[in-house]
Amino acid sequence: MVTALHNPGNAGATPAVRFAATTILSRRFDKDEVLSQSIVPDSSEDDRRAKVWLSEQKTAGPSDLYVQSNVWQPGGSTGWHTHPGNSLIFVAAGTVTEYESSDRDCKPHVYSKGMRFLDPRGDHAHIVRNEGDTVARTIAVQLIPAGVARRIDAADPGTCHF
Repeated sequence: MVTALHNPGNAGATPAVRFAATTILSRRFDKDEVLSQSIVPDSSEDDRRAKVWLSEQKTAGPSDLYVQSNVWQPGGSTGWHTHPGNSLIFVAAGTVTEYESSDRDCKPHVYSKGMRFLDPRGDHAHIVRNEGDTVARTIAVQLIPAGVARRIDAADPGTCHF
């Protein structure tokens, strides 16, 4: 297992505080193209029409899959950061609050135990904080290009005044 608090190599980065990320699993995959499709009958009495569920994952080359366990102590923060691939995040305990660097209004997105959210890859950065008084835990699943850093620390965008 590997535990990383933050990547100190990015000048101006905001450090993680009272936060620990532990890699539970990491595996390399070759170039893949997967298409999953299922027709699911609607069980409601109002609408008996079938619904289609579709999932597609394409990679142009080898990829690294990570399963991360994240733990925030009360008052903890990931620091501003981004990822080179999408992150599917499941809240296992407590409550976390996410803020997006592109949101000039600094709108909080609050997620509690049993909820999930997606952190899309891209040029945006985000910060996830535990603003409560109990420990918060999430599990994140990430698929990123092989050999690149899983997390890229970012400077405070100045949109939120914590």
